[in-house]
Amino acid sequence: MKIELESLSDTTLFAEKLWPLLPSRCLIFLEGDLGAGKTTLVRSLLQSAGHQGKVKSPTYTLVEEYDLNAQKIFHFDLYRINDPEELEFMGIRDYMDTDAMCFVEWAERGESLLPPPHFILNLKVYAEKRLLTISHNTHKEIYLNWKNKDLLL
Repeated sequence: MKIELESLSDTTLFAEKLWPLLPSRCLIFLEGDLGAGKTTLVRSLLQSAGHQGKVKSPTYTLVEEYDLNAQKIFHFDLYRINDPEELEFMGIRDYMDTDAMCFVEWAERGESLLPPPHFILNLKVYAEKRLLTISHNTHKEIYLNWKNKDLLL
């Protein structure tokens, strides 16, 4: 399934539609080149959930943690990981075993130690727009009518 995001407001609207459909415990991989909008999409999702503070890229910290209305959310950026074994040192299995929503950028750098994702959100930049491809490993179907800005699970 593909969606064309023409602007930041489209990204925000997509996040507002997707957030209530996500299970409280899920793993979401975000794919795309540098600058494709992965952190922007996570920021929009967290703001859709009611987060009021800053959402920064965890490129240097590797993980940022958020608590929203008793919901734990972890945002990982594995760009600086050279060897998947580094994830063992940071306790990646402990994060994945919690009742939390986990967003992982650059998951391919640690895929051998990560469980399969529930969703993969792939962003590609073209002509100042973003093409978002959504893949999922859930038992539910996703209904999408983006011309009407509608998204349902």
